[in-house]
Amino acid sequence: MGKDLTIPRRNVGIFAHVDAGKTTTTEHLLYHSGRIRALGSVDSGTAQTDSMDVERERGISVRSATTTFTWKETSINLVDTPGHVDFLSEVERSLRVMDGAILIVSAVEGVQSQTEMIWHALQSLQIPTLLYVNKMDRVGADADRVLRDIEKQLTGMAVPIYAPLGAEDTFRGAENVLVEGASGAPGFDLAAAVEKLSELDEQLLTSYIEGVPIPAREVKATLQRFARQGRAFPLLVGASSKGLGIEELMEAILDYLPGPSGSAEQPLSAVVFKVERDKTMGRMAYVRLYEGAIRNRDTVLNATRGVEEKVTQIRKIDGRRAEDIGYVAAGDIAAICGLTQVRIGDVLGRPDAVPPAPRLAVPLLTVQVHAESDAQYPALVAALQELTDEDPLLDLQWLQEERELHVKVMGAIQLEILTSLLASRFGLQARFDQPSVIYKETPSQPGEGFIAYTMPKPCWAILRFRIEPGAPGSGLVYSSQVRADQLLAQYQSEVERRVPEALQQGLLGWEVTDLKVTLVEGEHHVWHTHPLDFAVATPMGLMQGLAQTGTTLLEPMLQVRITVPEVYGGKVLSDLVQMRASFDPPQLSGDRFVVEGRLPVATSLDYPVKLSAMSGGRGVITSSFGGYQPSPPDVHAERKRRGVNPLDQSKYILAVRKALST
Repeated sequence: MGKDLTIPRRNVGIFAHVDAGKTTTTEHLLYHSGRIRALGSVDSGTAQTDSMDVERERGISVRSATTTFTWKETSINLVDTPGHVDFLSEVERSLRVMDGAILIVSAVEGVQSQTEMIWHALQSLQIPTLLYVNKMDRVGADADRVLRDIEKQLTGMAVPIYAPLGAEDTFRGAENVLVEGASGAPGFDLAAAVEKLSELDEQLLTSYIEGVPIPAREVKATLQRFARQGRAFPLLVGASSKGLGIEELMEAILDYLPGPSGSAEQPLSAVVFKVERDKTMGRMAYVRLYEGAIRNRDTVLNATRGVEEKVTQIRKIDGRRAEDIGYVAAGDIAAICGLTQVRIGDVLGRPDAVPPAPRLAVPLLTVQVHAESDAQYPALVAALQELTDEDPLLDLQWLQEERELHVKVMGAIQLEILTSLLASRFGLQARFDQPSVIYKETPSQPGEGFIAYTMPKPCWAILRFRIEPGAPGSGLVYSSQVRADQLLAQYQSEVERRVPEALQQGLLGWEVTDLKVTLVEGEHHVWHTHPLDFAVATPMGLMQGLAQTGTTLLEPMLQVRITVPEVYGGKVLSDLVQMRASFDPPQLSGDRFVVEGRLPVATSLDYPVKLSAMSGGRGVITSSFGGYQPSPPDVHAERKRRGVNPLDQSKYILAVRKALST
């Protein structure tokens, strides 16, 4: 692993909807490459990449796991990501550091909601992707139907490079269709590949129209070119649990996914995509290098935090094993020890070579956590803080005066996992309240907020904000029209820093979003202005403005797809109406009833359980975050405010000034 930079590499993420066979595929890749001597299994809890107790008990992946194997002298860093929607934040962080991806689709279930969501994220980041249709040996497997599904829901550029030999219990492997003399099957043959690729390549199109035979090697070379650009997507078939299709998948990684670019000679540019605690080494940061290199005992700049720290050890983590490698260079992934202040998403060295982060995961529920006894609160706060370092979306809030702990979660499974983690890793028995929905607020109309904070002296900060509603999903857009000679640049940047903080709690106690805030007037005083005056004035000016505009309550929505046996269709529609859903006309697919629509999170928290009970376990609901939208007038949700309300200006000033004086 040492300093040999000539080794070809691939950094590949493996993604799928829950239960499509992702961890089993990873296990077989490791076994067939000779990296492990015996196959583990998800069901028996012996999979290499399921290293947490809870993953082995539940048979699901909760955290992304990095492993490395070598195939034909190419070193492949493989990141196995969770498939369950509750752990989407792990998927999001892994996406950022990949040069290529394998997206697994079940040959029985076809394209599911999580598959679609990950696909769109891979597309938005233009990550070259292999499509792997797994479970061809299961009852109900149908490669033709899945290919049509993929063409309809994901991409028309899925190019089958292998044709299935048999299906269900007769499935015996796959035939390469990109070699001379291969027969294949309609849709899974050389002609199908040519037809699709001719849409991207003019030369191929001309030959295709004129009926000129095109050699298979030329078709393969064309597909390689477009696959590495992320414009065409090779499709493979297999049955991972039997090891069928695995070697073909390894070949395809080398043939169709690009290697990393970047040079070890350039200045360092790297990103931290995962943080873990190690019993002996403390905090370990998983880092992907885009440029430069890191050696043991190097001092590296954390550009995000503005601190320099010394590297004590560089490890290659492989499932449950670790090896000290002492050096890591551009294009590779390793775990770095010694960076005590590092957080997920931090950039090391210069930021210009690091790609942007996708945003998929949005926690929609908040939940209060209780310790077993008052004496255990400090330990519980410390444990949850450590877990928040590993998953920043938990967004731990510790309200000391009220002795209240709150975290944000994606769903019920995540709560079970948190309970289990606190017990197994920290020895703490915590209790979680029922989760409640995270609402937001947005200004109801345009208006202005004004504050002249000039008493009690010494202080002087005058601000006027224009507040306008923004487009749905636009978040907060802030700008200033004030010249630096009216309000010094340092005071303006203090205001800009405090605006998002001040909007964490609106008139109803929820975060204020989808708005445009413009600073239109600002004034300081040469003698009386204290540097923190604008930190005090900003929340007062904004809250005064929101009191003028009023705010509208926004509720989170889910985009859902419900599939049930036809006999339950009528019941599902009446449930949807009761839950205030909006939905498209239902479709019949064979004997299955399929309906898609939008559901408020608040009315549907326990619906998956109810649907399963009603349909004898044969109903499937898949969901993804569908944005926020205004609540109906009869929905009221207010959250208790933390701290003093800036609308009560004199009390607020006293509270803050007391904090200033201490």
